[in-house]
Amino acid sequence: MKKLLSLLVMSGAALAALFFLTNNTGSRAGIAQTVTLKPGGAVQEGSIVSIEYTLTDETGKVIDSSAGKEPLTYIQGAGQIVHGLEKELAGLKVGDQKKVQVKPEEGYGLPDPTAFQEIPKEKVPPDAHKVGAMLMTKSPQGQAVALRVSEIKEKTIVVDFNHPLAGKTLNFEVKVVDIKAADTR
Repeated sequence: MKKLLSLLVMSGAALAALFFLTNNTGSRAGIAQTVTLKPGGAVQEGSIVSIEYTLTDETGKVIDSSAGKEPLTYIQGAGQIVHGLEKELAGLKVGDQKKVQVKPEEGYGLPDPTAFQEIPKEKVPPDAHKVGAMLMTKSPQGQAVALRVSEIKEKTIVVDFNHPLAGKTLNFEVKVVDIKAADTR
């Protein structure tokens, strides 16, 4: 199942890359373009890049890692990973390794003080009546939204809609394991 999921994720990345490239290069006078993927030399705009990574916080605590999992595959320049990391990966080649420190402004941003909301306790499941509990809700547009319990008051619970990594400096150790470049004709 894991291999099938990985294949679907990689296939999705490939399809997204093809869409991205064909819609951003434009066709010449209505002439259809052919897009082929070929090994890429260096990470550049539109490249499909696979990386192994470990993400740690300021104290060195591991937040996330691809160790023992499939590499993370993304399209360079499509905003699929945090901007600060994407910027630092530009120009790397397969096999290159790099340590990258991403400040909050180029990661998940600074915490927004207006992203806190008080909710009546009875509207929150009892098992989530503790600071740090994560909840999911839906936006008015139907999108899933994560929120974190920030504070417990007598009659209400304060929830935080900021990303859990907002305001944090992120430390990545990255190795580029594959690059595919798209050639449009």
